[in-house]
Amino acid sequence: MEEFAKAYKVVTKTLDTVILRVVKYMKDHGITVSAAESCTGGLVCESITNVPGASEIFLGGVVSYSESVKVSILGVSEKTLLEKSVYSPQVASQMSKGVMRATGSDASVGITGIAGPGNGPKGEPVGTVYVSARFKGKEKCRDLALYKEYEKLDRKTVRYLAAAGALEMLLDLMRENEGE
Repeated sequence: MEEFAKAYKVVTKTLDTVILRVVKYMKDHGITVSAAESCTGGLVCESITNVPGASEIFLGGVVSYSESVKVSILGVSEKTLLEKSVYSPQVASQMSKGVMRATGSDASVGITGIAGPGNGPKGEPVGTVYVSARFKGKEKCRDLALYKEYEKLDRKTVRYLAAAGALEMLLDLMRENEGE
């Protein structure tokens, strides 16, 4: 238990540090953001709204834990869900696009993955997390593959690492497209 407490403290500090940088950057540049989350369960939205002044940049989010919400609210294709699985870069991409369309934000993230405790239906390991970050017509999409970096992953750690990774990707994308 002590090992988990230490790891969790590091993960929480990482997320707190990243979110402060993201919110400051967005406020300084007048950029708005939205989030579509699945395995993170609203942690990105919560983290953003914990920062004073976040109302200047945060437009909203969707926690789309079920496939039906991904389809009906975010516009994820049923065909993509069938052919690629809910745990795919294509679904993360459609989630970020859908929440951006729904809110009218300048930037967005879409996150889907496996938090555990068990592997996915096709044997995908816990820590398989696909993130899509969008800004100014550009998109970055990747598997964070948390299982490659961390030996023991529990739900809470996956959620925090995924949220921090998504926000870090978004910050990198914004900086690349703002010329910084």
